[in-house]
Amino acid sequence: MLDPRKLRLLRELAHRGTIAAVAEALTFTPSAVSQQLSALEREAGVPLLERTGRTVALTPAAHLLVEHAQAVLEQLERAEAALRALTEGPRGPLRIGAFPTAARTLLPPALAGLPPGLEPMVTEIDPADVSAALRAGELDVALIHEYDFVPPITDRSVETHALFSEAVFLTQRTSLEEARDDPWILAKPGTLCHTMTIRACQAAGFEPRARHHLDDFDTVLAFAAAGQGVALVPELAARPPHPGVRLTPLPISRRTLIAFRRGYGGHPAVSAFHQVMAGMTVFQSS
Repeated sequence: MLDPRKLRLLRELAHRGTIAAVAEALTFTPSAVSQQLSALEREAGVPLLERTGRTVALTPAAHLLVEHAQAVLEQLERAEAALRALTEGPRGPLRIGAFPTAARTLLPPALAGLPPGLEPMVTEIDPADVSAALRAGELDVALIHEYDFVPPITDRSVETHALFSEAVFLTQRTSLEEARDDPWILAKPGTLCHTMTIRACQAAGFEPRARHHLDDFDTVLAFAAAGQGVALVPELAARPPHPGVRLTPLPISRRTLIAFRRGYGGHPAVSAFHQVMAGMTVFQSS
């Protein structure tokens, strides 16, 4: 019978690409990962890896096995969650990931509303990194966001539920076309906020001229108020309004979602967090 622990390593290799990356993410040594994957090959009875020097690639049989591994691991998550729900209430550590705006504005009141037996442990994380952190067991649940113009960034191992949607504002101007020749304050390359701004401007027919790269929206608004450029800012990040910054809503939205490992939503701690977040007034969509 195939070992689920080894299947998990194969799934991570499919996502991360190298044995070294899998070892680092799951706190193994590279040699231990290699040994476990070799043992999985023997259990499967077919070659799973094509080795060329220090690089490896998954064979067609390995890709097929990864598809089945996702279903197997999801069922195991569901079984564990059901057992926890049967034998205990929401208690113990709950590792929560959140993007900075959510950590600042949403989590303080949410954490105060959790059952007293839970011990929340919060880590700020970019939504693009959440799938890997959930798969590796570094997080139990996370708040992520999605923008128009940017495709979803979670993979098949992660289940998401929408919480609310908010408008995206342009600072100091009334339209993107009016801001065509302005200097821009962009998020750092590689973030969803950066990609959204670039693509929104491209859809309006121009490439934004970046002057600053800043991730903290309070700093972005302060720079905008000081005449250092224009920016796109989600509604939640503009609460309360910054003095000296004019905000114009655009036909662009940002959606906040809760994310957890597929099959794990019934875990008492994750379910309790989900219920608290869904019950907050800010999540009542218009």
